[in-house]
Amino acid sequence: MAEYYLTIKALHVGSVIASVALFALRGLLVLAGRPGIGNHAAARYLSYTIDTFLLTFALMLWTILKLDPVVHAWLGVKLLLLVVYIGLGSVALKRARTTTGRAAAWAAALAVVFAMYGIARAHHPLGWLRWWEIL
Repeated sequence: MAEYYLTIKALHVGSVIASVALFALRGLLVLAGRPGIGNHAAARYLSYTIDTFLLTFALMLWTILKLDPVVHAWLGVKLLLLVVYIGLGSVALKRARTTTGRAAAWAAALAVVFAMYGIARAHHPLGWLRWWEIL
């Protein structure tokens, strides 16, 4: 399977881009007062489908690279942030009672994705902070 690493990585990255773009669009629709469109069954099922592919490709990469989230702290932090992102996304799209709450959760979810991207690029738990030499 290692001979397919570059293809699997490209599919994973493409899935990430599609997933985040769809989440951002759905969030914008909900914030614009169009929750019927943003949370329509078709949008939700498309999101589930993309995320299933994303996680499948992630597990394939995990297997190929033989990564352990305990040994490779950056991966452990990224997985913890994934749980935070899912929670914030749920609040942003349906659970928050106010538009302000939805907007804050939506922005925070996108910030978490940005942090996860920095962690993945740096292969370090501090992500962007490591490159900017803040810490």
